Amino acid sequence: MIIQTPEAVMFWFLAPVAVIAALGMLLVKKAVHSALLLAWVMITLAIFYIAQDALFLGIVQIVVYTGAVMMLFLFILMLVGVDSSDSLKETIPGLRPIAITAALGFGGLLTSLIGRATIGHPAIGLTEANSTGNVQSLAQLLFSDFVWPFEVVSALLITAALGAMVLAHHQRTVERPTQRESSIARFRTGSLSSAAGLPGPGVFARHNAVDVPALLPDGSPAPTSISATLKARGDMLESAPFQLDVVDTTVVEEK
Repeated sequence: MIIQTPEAVMFWFLAPVAVIAALGMLLVKKAVHSALLLAWVMITLAIFYIAQDALFLGIVQIVVYTGAVMMLFLFILMLVGVDSSDSLKETIPGLRPIAITAALGFGGLLTSLIGRATIGHPAIGLTEANSTGNVQSLAQLLFSDFVWPFEVVSALLITAALGAMVLAHHQRTVERPTQRESSIARFRTGSLSSAAGLPGPGVFARHNAVDVPALLPDGSPAPTSISATLKARGDMLESAPFQLDVVDTTVVEEK
């Protein structure tokens, strides 16, 4: 196969960056940074696929793995949060030796498959392989000669997904409180503000009832903070008692 100069330049530029990103993925302390580096490695592989005229594999690498699966992992890590100290704790006994053994076995299997596919078998040009179209040729091989391995891999992925859900599921040690129990516990705290809810961030309020006007930065009441229905019914409370605190504070400071 003849390698064009632009393709060689692209490879020698992106390949070292991909290797550095792969090593950084293993060495960084934060799980979010590791996920971002893994996403970059996947994007680099997609570029290599497209450069080799394997358009379907390149698009799938970006859309499915990088855009869907990897970003899902990244969002979960950002929402849940994983500390570097948590990753060093072995929650399941004997999991680390099993993982190392499985990694070595998978590496040996992959090396054997690559060796059987390349040694003694001359490479077929991509032009000939994609004579009927990249997607069409791949579908023809996948659903004819390799339909059984395809089904086995599908069953393996489903089993892995079910196993991950089983491992991630845990039983509650304490029963979830009901709505009535949560309401009773909230009102028994002795604070009316906790029962009605706290004001929003950045809001200065001396009282948290809906019938008391909010105070503007100068201490005066804000008429638009009260519902027009409460005004019409005459249920709006005066805000003067709540402004006295500001005056009293000034008097105390002067004294």
